[in-house]
Amino acid sequence: MYRVLANDGIDAEGKKILEENGFQVDTVNVPQENLPEQIDNYDVLLVRSATKVRKDLIDTSTRLKVIGRAGVGMDNIDVEYARSKGLKVINTPEASSESVAELTISHLFSIVRFLYDSNRQMPGKGNSDFKGLKKSYSKGIELSGKTIGIIGLGRIGKAVAKRAIGLGMNVEAFKRNITEVNIELDFHEALKKDPLIFNLKTKHFDEVLAASDIVTLHVPGGDGVPLIDKHAIDKMKDGAILINVARGGVVDEKALVEALNSGKLSAAALDVFDNEPSPSREILNHPKISLSPHIGASTVEAQKRIGIEMAQKVINFFQTNETDL
Repeated sequence: MYRVLANDGIDAEGKKILEENGFQVDTVNVPQENLPEQIDNYDVLLVRSATKVRKDLIDTSTRLKVIGRAGVGMDNIDVEYARSKGLKVINTPEASSESVAELTISHLFSIVRFLYDSNRQMPGKGNSDFKGLKKSYSKGIELSGKTIGIIGLGRIGKAVAKRAIGLGMNVEAFKRNITEVNIELDFHEALKKDPLIFNLKTKHFDEVLAASDIVTLHVPGGDGVPLIDKHAIDKMKDGAILINVARGGVVDEKALVEALNSGKLSAAALDVFDNEPSPSREILNHPKISLSPHIGASTVEAQKRIGIEMAQKVINFFQTNETDL
């Protein structure tokens, strides 16, 4: 019997599928420091973003065959090193796109109508200074007609583009080595079989920054160099909004705070941070930042799809390679 350690958990449906196919699944969380002494009890290690699978952990195992990341980005795994050691490394790129895109739009609505701040202020001041708060939040803006710049046009970027088009927004986009992308507009059940196609031509990175009222990031991280630094922010429109639900480190947080304080940027939204799970107090307390604790894929529907997709990939690996194991 193959043993699976789902160290950061797995949806019940995914666990059920694995068990029905003969796998033993443990969902107890083994602390990072204790993983080296436990990992050789398992054939499969499944993680989300909390557990790190680095070279030293990989080197301690002689039994491990599969490392799975329940999500898209794999910057918490030394992927190439693991593969060089003959391990199969898998992720679930399709399962969470809708949820991450919806969180992006949620943050955007929250910013343009000041919901993120009014929800902070209303409990304390709503009874004593209702009129004052109403005046403070009276200059919201509509999204229709605004330009959103999407940096990265993978599954999530396309899902954001589809929603932005539905809101009547103008869409600009950048993706390396891609000149155009077709976006399927299947908003309604009646369009599922025959969706409308929106042809989106990409532009240079700097062009997108300069043209956009809102810039949203949907790119992988992990190279240690922020994509959005002071130089990039300087190219953006005065008063623009920046959204990062991609990975921590994609945005230079110091440059972001400086831009918000100076008024270069009017607001920002962050679901991911440097130094997770301990973001800086300056970021957390900033009055112009809409915040969420890395919950892009944390919906019931996405976690179910992730669990099912991960289970199927693990099962397929062992079924395909069983004679060699």
